[in-house]
Amino acid sequence: MIPTYGGDINDVKKGRTLLKSVRETNPSHAPAWIASARLEELTGKLQAARNLIMKGTEHCLRSEDVWLEAVRLMPADQAKAVVAQAVRHLPSSVRLWIKASDVETEIKYKRRVFRKALESIPNSVRLWKAAVDIETPEDARVMLSRAVECCPTSVELWLALARLENYENARRVLNKARESIPSDRHIWITAAKLEEAHGNISMVEKIIDRGECRYLQVTVSISQWFISVISLATPMTQCYSCDVTLQGQQVVYILAALTSLKTNMVDIKREEWMQDAEDCEKAASPATCKAIIKSVIAVNIDDEDRIRTWMDDADACASHGAIECARAIYEHSLSMFPEKKSIWIDAAHFEKDHGTRESLEELLQRAVKHCPKAEVLWLMGAKSKWLAGDVPAARRILSLAFQANGNSEEIWLAAVKLESENSEFLRARKLLQKARANAPTARVFMKSVKLEWCLEDINTAKQLLDDGLKHFEDYSKLWMMKGQIEESLGNIREARESYSQSVKKCPQAIPLWILWSRLEESQKQLTKARSILEKARLRNPQNPLLWLESVRLEIRAANKVIAQNQMAKALQECPSSGFLWAEAIFLEAKPQRRTKSLDALKKCEHDPHVMLAVAKLFWSDRKTDKARSWFTRTVKLDPDLGDAWGHFYKFELLHGTEEQQAEIVMRCVKAEPRHGEAWCAVSKDVKNWRDKTEAILKSVASSLEIPT
Repeated sequence: MIPTYGGDINDVKKGRTLLKSVRETNPSHAPAWIASARLEELTGKLQAARNLIMKGTEHCLRSEDVWLEAVRLMPADQAKAVVAQAVRHLPSSVRLWIKASDVETEIKYKRRVFRKALESIPNSVRLWKAAVDIETPEDARVMLSRAVECCPTSVELWLALARLENYENARRVLNKARESIPSDRHIWITAAKLEEAHGNISMVEKIIDRGECRYLQVTVSISQWFISVISLATPMTQCYSCDVTLQGQQVVYILAALTSLKTNMVDIKREEWMQDAEDCEKAASPATCKAIIKSVIAVNIDDEDRIRTWMDDADACASHGAIECARAIYEHSLSMFPEKKSIWIDAAHFEKDHGTRESLEELLQRAVKHCPKAEVLWLMGAKSKWLAGDVPAARRILSLAFQANGNSEEIWLAAVKLESENSEFLRARKLLQKARANAPTARVFMKSVKLEWCLEDINTAKQLLDDGLKHFEDYSKLWMMKGQIEESLGNIREARESYSQSVKKCPQAIPLWILWSRLEESQKQLTKARSILEKARLRNPQNPLLWLESVRLEIRAANKVIAQNQMAKALQECPSSGFLWAEAIFLEAKPQRRTKSLDALKKCEHDPHVMLAVAKLFWSDRKTDKARSWFTRTVKLDPDLGDAWGHFYKFELLHGTEEQQAEIVMRCVKAEPRHGEAWCAVSKDVKNWRDKTEAILKSVASSLEIPT
């Protein structure tokens, strides 16, 4: 044998001397013999190691470890004799019998070893399991029948036997298992899964329904006894404790379970049962999963904490991929709090993300019956029908919503959008006219103006603007639309006058100041544009958008030094603004951008604009994998940021596959982003007023420049 030790030979000699001293001082000390043998084995003297360990077996006849070491060191032909000698001295050693089986090469001899072992140690679960593993299914079933008699408290053996039996025999096995181990939940869960697998869903539900029995006074888990579903349909019997009628043997099983649990004083561990529910879902047993959730969801939860805890549980299950568990939690929550609007909304969003259109619509129909004043639920139902192409159904839903919520601004505008999206412009105009008469809000006037503007009826739009501003002179969006319409018509003086009046009425409306500044910039009035922005900053201190516009004004005017000075002042006044840090990264020279990006991430670690800037930085450096990773993180952090989706899509157009491009489009359509500078520039352009999310995404991507 080649030595495996490469150390100093003097250390080996010293070790031998010390171990020899230990052996001579205490010959019955098993670790000394084992260490001595391993030292010789390590130095390549295998025969010396064998001789030492065999001497050790003479001095330590009752040491299991010494015999196991001896078997390991011996060649295969001698190992059998050694292990046979070992089990004669230690017939109750499970490890030695397992080793005796391992040294055999033929199955029939292994079986013989295990039979002898089980004669000596009939209550060893490990031996029974090892013996069953090498048997055929039929022989294994016979052996397990004997095993559960010898080891009646082993859950694994009972469950293994149940899996090998047919349906009726499995029921009987689980009955016996429940009697032998009344406090183990896995037996009850397996029984429920067995019934579910054979289509007896109602049996599970019936037993669960009996969970309202109130005479269980000890702190036990209701779910410990609810899954006793293995009874047969026999004559009806009365359960006097809860005044319900149960079927024959079901009473016996429930009462037996209760008695067993009372005797054993079993405490519930809610987290374990929730995990069991998730495991049942993975094992394709959704009915058992729901039954467990229904039974344990309220255990050990204070009444005032129920909604919050249950919603957290539902989110956790959804994040683990346990969709049925989460759905069961929502169902139970809604059964307990049917008038709670927030739960219905959360459940609807869950079905939208994880369910089908039919399940979402069924949920929303129930929701509006319980919460008819919840406008968002009506709108979600109408939108679902509209997206499915069923416009008449969407109209009916909105009609019912009007009846439940008279003069609701949201429902009026949803009805207008439905008609305008389906080219029913006359109906949309009539709806807006009624809305202005019955619910004259600023948003209604704004939507009225926008519709006329998009339909190129500018005179009507301007008339509506004047009417709207008479009623809502402090509504900034009406002023913005007025200025933009005048500017689009080339009426610069009227546009300037409109912006001048608007900032007096709405001094905190930042977009108005920016639009006025850009108007003056377009007329080559840079000094006046700067003056407007300075005045805006005085009125609205510490506003990053105004500082950003000032910096960009200087960049467009080719005053990079002034722009850098402005950026320095801006970061002093707004040190945690992601907008400014994102711009500051690309304002630096290329060698300094990485350092600036690190500073930005320290100041704004979770800001989507900074993360987008970092992704663009990697893109400009041709580090495509890192750029893709940062784009992914950005859209995950803030899926509503349209600019991130636009840059991500353009990146994939240049560096990704068709599958990756299609995935970005699909994810963007699902996210329905609404914000972002580049995104809003396209989506709010009246030329694109009927474009869907996919078309807007492609337009935004085409308008963006490749970062350099």
